Amino acid sequence: MSAAAALDEVVVRNAEPILDDIVRRLKGGGLIPYLGPGVLPADAGVPTSYAALAEFFSAKVALPRRARGNPWASAQFIEGRKHRKTLDALMAAAFAEPVAPTPLHEALASCSQIPMIVDSWYDGAMRSALAQRRNRSAGQGPERAADWGEVQGITRAGIGEFLWFRFYDAEGGEVSAPQDEWRTLLYKPHGGVAPAHNYLIADSDYVEVLTEIDIQTPIPEIVRARRTNCGFLFVGCRFDDQMLRLYARQIMKRSKGPCFALVEPDGLTRNELRFFETEAITPLAASPARLAARLAELA
Repeated sequence: MSAAAALDEVVVRNAEPILDDIVRRLKGGGLIPYLGPGVLPADAGVPTSYAALAEFFSAKVALPRRARGNPWASAQFIEGRKHRKTLDALMAAAFAEPVAPTPLHEALASCSQIPMIVDSWYDGAMRSALAQRRNRSAGQGPERAADWGEVQGITRAGIGEFLWFRFYDAEGGEVSAPQDEWRTLLYKPHGGVAPAHNYLIADSDYVEVLTEIDIQTPIPEIVRARRTNCGFLFVGCRFDDQMLRLYARQIMKRSKGPCFALVEPDGLTRNELRFFETEAITPLAASPARLAARLAELA
């Protein structure tokens, strides 16, 4: 079988009928969006892919050949040779430009029934969109004004605590635990620039996480609870690296399903196609912009 034929067997090219079902599931709280860097426009002002982040590191630090082009190895070299503070400062510089929410961020933020949004990139666009929702609903009472919160994965480097993640309220203040009024949870498994500059990026950041992730210890209990009766929708995500596949697999573990991924078919690797088949994820040939438009059309 040719590669093109194999691709057509896996990827749904006519995605429109399924997109309508996805929109209904999102609005009903039955699907959890899982966002990757591909949801951002090319002119976002921040790296919009792992390759672009690796290029940013290469432009700032003289890297050995073995680390070039690999963001995790590049970050590990920087941390090892120049200290963790240097790495954190570079990540803060890479994502310093505030990213305006896209129509998709805004559309997802308006779906107040979504129990959780997973955002796997480091920008703050999804947080900003949810904050705008909070501001719009502030006149409807305090229970609507604070109806979302956030949990971020954190590096264990130098913190002196046995912690895997931290919680933040809608104002960006750290809280000890998720709040009962959080109807929507924003989950940033790799950290983010806002509100507190948490970054999992170096190889060493993932050593303990990947050791424990199979038994779910690094995944917050609230995340495990909220995924139980839902499926996942992957948007702007690539799974051409084993670590990215492993993270997604563990985050969606024991979820009810179904699961979908919006993809650009012609760029998919064999490992990605195999991942979709193994994890029962239906890949659809559709863009983030098309999903945002359907969410608006079926409002």
